[in-house]
Amino acid sequence: MLLQIPGVLTAQELAHGQRLLASAEWIDGRVTAGHQSSQVKHNRQLAEDSATARELGKLVVGAISRNPLFISAALPNRIFPPLFNCYEVGDGFGTHVDNAIRAVGSSGARIRTDVSATLFFSEPSDYDGGELVVEDTYGTHSVKLPAGSIVLYPASSLHHVKAISRGRRIASFFWIQSLVRDDGKRALLFDLDNAIRRLGADHPSHQSVVQLTGVYHNLLRSWAEV
Repeated sequence: MLLQIPGVLTAQELAHGQRLLASAEWIDGRVTAGHQSSQVKHNRQLAEDSATARELGKLVVGAISRNPLFISAALPNRIFPPLFNCYEVGDGFGTHVDNAIRAVGSSGARIRTDVSATLFFSEPSDYDGGELVVEDTYGTHSVKLPAGSIVLYPASSLHHVKAISRGRRIASFFWIQSLVRDDGKRALLFDLDNAIRRLGADHPSHQSVVQLTGVYHNLLRSWAEV
């Protein structure tokens, strides 16, 4: 399931993040790439342990944690600390699949990457190229969102970032280990949750709201890994 969620960051959060990123120090983006990805990755990113990355990471995690669409779609169990990258003219990231397991800094902790996420800090008008292109069973999807918006997609998907021909593209990227590892099951739960919300809004006293909510939680109970 590929999902675009607008306005994840408030205007104040976005402005603060953009100020921090404007003066950030960038390093070679291949530092966090696997063997195959490092051969096609051409960008820069913030050092994971930098003060700026830690502050921005808290901002991003706080924003997604209060977003009901993100919670419903990702069903997060663990969130990899957000990373931040910068693509300038000539930079791009060739077709690849994200590593199945990511180590969290020097802690030794590992997470399974079920869902990939990109949160945009640059406006589409700031750069040419730079589209995130995701391939799935329904075809190829090109994503270029307004600043403050996020896209979620299965980490198992082939994807790439088109080369930049003008300007600069800055974004946060990270992964989620979901309570439900199977993308098809997560999509079913997401659709059911949204249907329950709409039914509850239109007919709050309808007995089907309680029944369907029970179905949702019993499916989640059956499929969840905690």
